[in-house]
Amino acid sequence: MNAWTCFDVTLDGAVAHVRMNHPERHNSMTPAFWAEIPQLFRQLDESGQVRAAVLSSEGKHFTAGMDLAVFAAAGTLGTASVPAREQFRQQLKALQASFSAIAQVRFPVIAAIQGGCIGGGVDLVTACCLRYCSTEAWFCIHEINIGMMADVGTMNRMPKQIPEAVMRELAYTGDRLGAERAERLGFVNGLFDDPAACVAGALAVAHKIAARAPVAVAASKEMISYTRDHSVAESFAYLNALQPGVFDPEDIARALMAQKAGQAAEFADLPAIKPTMG
Repeated sequence: MNAWTCFDVTLDGAVAHVRMNHPERHNSMTPAFWAEIPQLFRQLDESGQVRAAVLSSEGKHFTAGMDLAVFAAAGTLGTASVPAREQFRQQLKALQASFSAIAQVRFPVIAAIQGGCIGGGVDLVTACCLRYCSTEAWFCIHEINIGMMADVGTMNRMPKQIPEAVMRELAYTGDRLGAERAERLGFVNGLFDDPAACVAGALAVAHKIAARAPVAVAASKEMISYTRDHSVAESFAYLNALQPGVFDPEDIARALMAQKAGQAAEFADLPAIKPTMG
């Protein structure tokens, strides 16, 4: 495992715990953050040993969002010419890919959120499968408050996670979405009294997921994501192609035997992802 500068990573069996580790700057998203986060999650996925992950942070706030150093590191983000607009577009695609890596790994990623989840933080947690919060947590699509539209995933994923009218309200006003309302809307899976309890609760869910057949969990993640973006008919066609490739009678037999014996089933890890040839 790499020595990451923006994250601490621990493994407990098949569960990874990824912690943003710069509370002194409210875990703002520096250039190093954007480079490391896709590498980190892809590395966890490539090992085949991780079956679920929790993403949390240290300090008062989950994240303050984009660090202004990102704009300086990118050079000009102007749009006054065709070359400048193309540079802007490529930088934007790179930032989006950093969070899409979380959505694309084979295992579920669970966000454990405390305090403010601001701007790019909302982009980040919308790429996760599940979200748990401490009761004082809040979300803010802060980009509108500084004269721009959110552009790293919030506008693409969040409208499919909360009602459209609420999405419009938050995107137009930049108002805070509190944890209790977020749970009522279904954006948050559960609330905890404090940040430590939130992390513990998210890890407990991750361990429950890790006890299931990892190939079936990975296929379920892929199938749900496909269904979200396609019609019912298209999703059935995709399922009928996917299921024969992942259906494992041996895993089913293991699960049934373990249930009968009152024990936890033991499943093989996901296959490691080998480097591409060439």
